Amino acid sequence: MTAPTRHRILKDRRTKNLIRRLHSGDIAVIHHADLDTTAARALIEVRVKAVFNTVASVSGRYPNRGPSLLLEAGIPLIDACGEEAFERITEGSFALFDETFLKWEDGFCVTGKLVTEESLAVQLSTAQNNLNYELDLFARNTLEYLNQEQSLLFDPLEIPPLKTSFANRHVLIVVRGESYKEDLAMLRDYLGDVRPVLLAVDGGADALLEAKLRPDVILGDMDSITDAALRCGAELIVHGYSKGDVRGAPGLSRVEALGLKAQVFHSPGTSEDVAMLLADELGAQLIVAVGTHFSLVDFLDKGRKGMASTFLTRLRIGSKLVDAKGIARLWSRSRIRFREIALLIGAAATPIIAVMFLSPMGRNLLQTLRVWFRLHF
Repeated sequence: MTAPTRHRILKDRRTKNLIRRLHSGDIAVIHHADLDTTAARALIEVRVKAVFNTVASVSGRYPNRGPSLLLEAGIPLIDACGEEAFERITEGSFALFDETFLKWEDGFCVTGKLVTEESLAVQLSTAQNNLNYELDLFARNTLEYLNQEQSLLFDPLEIPPLKTSFANRHVLIVVRGESYKEDLAMLRDYLGDVRPVLLAVDGGADALLEAKLRPDVILGDMDSITDAALRCGAELIVHGYSKGDVRGAPGLSRVEALGLKAQVFHSPGTSEDVAMLLADELGAQLIVAVGTHFSLVDFLDKGRKGMASTFLTRLRIGSKLVDAKGIARLWSRSRIRFREIALLIGAAATPIIAVMFLSPMGRNLLQTLRVWFRLHF
C-alpha cells in the first residue's frame, strides 16, 4: 500500500472555469451535479489526480456519462463532500490524498463517498428508469418555450457587419461538445479541399486551435473560451440576450477587458443555434456541424430544460445543415486521392511497357532512345 502524497488543491463552482487553472497531478474540487461528458473529458485531458465533488455526480435525473468516463480513465471520483468542506478549502493549498480523503497540515480533512463501477451501475440504472419522466418534462418545456422564442423563425435577424464572406461557401460550425475531436480528425480531407469558413462557438475556438486550425469567426457568450483563443485574430461576435433584456451582453465586458473589439448579436436561443442562423442569413451554401447537441442527454448535460430554439433553428435552416460525420463519410468515399490515381496509372502502363519490351518495334524504339541518350548526356 503506497503512502499518501501531497497534491495541489484547486476548486471552483464552475467546472469549465476550473479547467483553465488545473495542471497534471492537481486535485479538482467541483460543485457539479450530473457531471457531463464535456467536463469529464476536460478533466481527463488535464490529467488530474482525483476529483472531489461536493454534490452527487449522478443525481438520478438522467443517465449522465461523465462519471463513467472518469472511472474508465482511472481517475478516482469522490462524491458528496459537502458544502461546508468546499467553503473551508483554500484555493491552491496542498493536502495529502489517500483514496477517499484529503488531509491538510492543520488537521482539516475532507472526505466523501468513493464512486465505484458497482455503485455507479446502480445509480445509472435508477437514472435510466427516470428518463421517461425527464423526456415528458423536456417536451412540455419545449412547447412552452416555443411561444417565447418563435421570433427565431419569423422575425428578421439584425446581423452584425462582418469582414468574413459567407455567401455561397461551406461553413463549419465547431462546438466543443461530444466527439468534437474525432469529428475534426475525420474532416481533414474535406477541410483541405473545400476550405470552409470556420465559425467557432465559445470553446470551439480552442478546439480548432488544438487541431492547428484558426477560426475565422468566434461567436458566443465568451465564458468557456481561453484568452489565447480570443486573441487569435478571428472576428468576435458576442451573443447577447434579446433586445430589451436588462442582462444585455455579459460576454462583452470580458472581450473589452482584453483590449479587443467585438460585434454584438442579440437573439434568443443557444449560442450554437445563433451561429447556425448567422451562417444561414449570410448566404452559406452548406452548414456542417461539429460537436453540436442533438440528443436528450446532450441537452440535459447542458442544463437545458427544453429545445425550442434548436427546433426552430433547424426548421428555419432546413436541409442546409448536415452533421460532420455524414460529410466525413461521403467525402472520404467520393474523394480520389493522389495515391489511388498513381496506382491506376501504373496499372494501365504495365501492359504497354511489357509490349514494348517484347515486340521488335518496341525493342528498336528502346534502342534508339538509348543511343540518343548517350549522344546527348
